[in-house]
Formats: sequence, C-alpha cells, structure tokens
Amino acid sequence: MKEAKATRLSKFIQWKMVMVYLVAILCLTIVLTTAIGNVYIPPLEIVSLFGSKLHLCEVSSVPDETIIFLVRLPRIFLGILVGLSLATAGTAMQGLFKNPMADPYIIGISSGAAVGAALAITLLPNFLSVYTTPFMAFLGAMFATFLVYNLARVGGRIPVDTLLLTGVAVSLFLSAILSFMMWSSPEGGLREIFNWLMGGLLPSANWTKVEIIVLPILASFILILFFARDLNAMLLGEESAQTLGINVEAVKKILLVLSAFITAAAVSFAGTIGFVGLIIPHITRILVGPDHRILFPASALVGAIFLAWMDALVRFLDQIMPSIGEMPVGIITAFFGAPFFIYLLKKRKGGHYYV
Repeated sequence: MKEAKATRLSKFIQWKMVMVYLVAILCLTIVLTTAIGNVYIPPLEIVSLFGSKLHLCEVSSVPDETIIFLVRLPRIFLGILVGLSLATAGTAMQGLFKNPMADPYIIGISSGAAVGAALAITLLPNFLSVYTTPFMAFLGAMFATFLVYNLARVGGRIPVDTLLLTGVAVSLFLSAILSFMMWSSPEGGLREIFNWLMGGLLPSANWTKVEIIVLPILASFILILFFARDLNAMLLGEESAQTLGINVEAVKKILLVLSAFITAAAVSFAGTIGFVGLIIPHITRILVGPDHRILFPASALVGAIFLAWMDALVRFLDQIMPSIGEMPVGIITAFFGAPFFIYLLKKRKGGHYYV
C-alpha cells in the first residue's frame, strides 16, 4: 500500500515538473518568437514591456509597442491556439483508434472545412469573407464529421475500422467536390482557395480572431480532458473498459464531436495545417508515456510551442528571402510531418503497435 502511494506521489511530482517546464518553454517561446520579423525587437525590450503592462515595472514608451501588441502577438497567440487544438484532437484520435498514424483529419474534418471555405470564397460576397470564410469552414468541418459518424454507425455502435474507412471515403468524395470547385472557379477565387488550403497564420491575424476562437477551443479542451481516464481504460480493450463501467460507444461519440469541434475552430481562421495532430501526440507520448491524464495537457503545450516556432520560421524565411513572399506555415509543417509519417509506416511494418 505504501509503495503504491509512493509511486503515485512520484508520478504526480514528475507530471507537475513536466508541466512547469513546458509552460516555461511556452513563455520563452512567446518572447523569442515576438522578436522575429522584418523588424528585429530585442527580447529584453519585449520582457520589459510585458512587465510594464503587468505593473511589475515601469518603462518609458517603447517605439515597437504597436508592432508587438497589434501585429505579432495576435498572430503568435492564434498559432498557439491552433497548435493546441490540432495536438489535442490528434491525441484524442490516436487514443480512440489506438493508432499512432491517426490525426484530426482522418474522419474528413479537413476536407469538409476546405469545401466550406471554397463555397464561401466562390459564392458569397468578397467584402464579408473575413466572417463568411471561417464560418463556412467551421460548418463544413462539422458537417463532414456528422456525415462520417452517421454512415459508420452500425446498429447503434461505431466500429473503429468502419469509421476509419468511412472517413477515407468521405474525404475522397469531398476532395473531388473541392477539385471541381477549383477547376470551375475564376482565377482570383482559385488562388484564394489554394492559399487557404495551404494553411497559414497570415499577417491579417488580429485580436478579434483570437477572441472568437479562444473560448470554443479552451472549452473543448477542458471537456476532452474529462475523458482521459476513459481513454486509458479503452486502451486495454473495449470489453475491459465496459467491465469498468465505461459507456464505450458514448465516449466515442462525444470524443468524435469534441475533436471535430476543436479542429474546426482552429482551421476556421488558419486553413488546413496538416501533420501537427500526427507528429506532436506521438512525440509527446514518447516523452511522458501513454497516460492521457498527462498526455493531453503536455501534447497541447508541445503543439502550441511547435506551431509558434514554425510560424516564426516562416517569418524568418520571409525576411531572408523577401522575393518569394511569405510561405504558408502548412508547407513548413508538411516538411516535418511527411518524413515522420513515412517513419511511422516503416516502423509499423513489424506489426501493430501503440506506444
């Protein structure tokens, strides 16, 4: 009994230290990535300005205050929220499917969002696009999720294999619709759709966009956390989970909806940024283990840190290669994600595994 109590205490302390380190790294990331851009801002100047806003110290007016608070910080916080969302949804999908190659888009969320955004770009008034495009992308992502769910349901149950195959089929069908829309749209609309598909935290990011998505994302994240113990039990098998009193089918439904919701909120403004939900949960699982009680918050923080640095890399590349323009962050994440996906496939050849 004492040994079990000591083990739990040791695990709690270890998890607490992991979270402290990750939060510290995230705070450092915010400061350092704020410094990067066409105008370099010394980190000490940023820290002193933060301290002044928090009434921890007094500083005279900072010439770069407008750039920091109205240009870079909204973009960084938008990236943090998007990274948190995709990593959380990826963790839920991988736990639900017991498959390290699952990600938020496996059930058609990405394709649904893309079709919704394309409809807004091609059919709705251009001057309202700042509102209509993210809203339609959100509706498209949710529609695709509910479509996959209803098609995969068999007698009130949702077999995981059927869900995966249905998700692939619906994604291909929606991709065909998207391809037709791109082929038939005028050149300006085609370019806008293409830019949205590549995903990015554009300079147009502002505090209004952050305020719109922050509550849905954080609320979904907290609700997903409540199912950490259920996912732990389901890793041992659905029958074992049922013997522990867990309603497996209800957990599947709720996690599917919450994962779709948090992903849809993220992609509504950032576009389809791929591979974050694939690589971040897997890497975090290697670092902290498969227990979802620590895996969810750790993956969320690692995802936030990762996407903030990927966007900083985009701004750095734009600074040293201004002639090519700003590269969408989705291209950068694909450079990291695609080789990692191939690595998972090769490792998986030896048989089924779930770390």
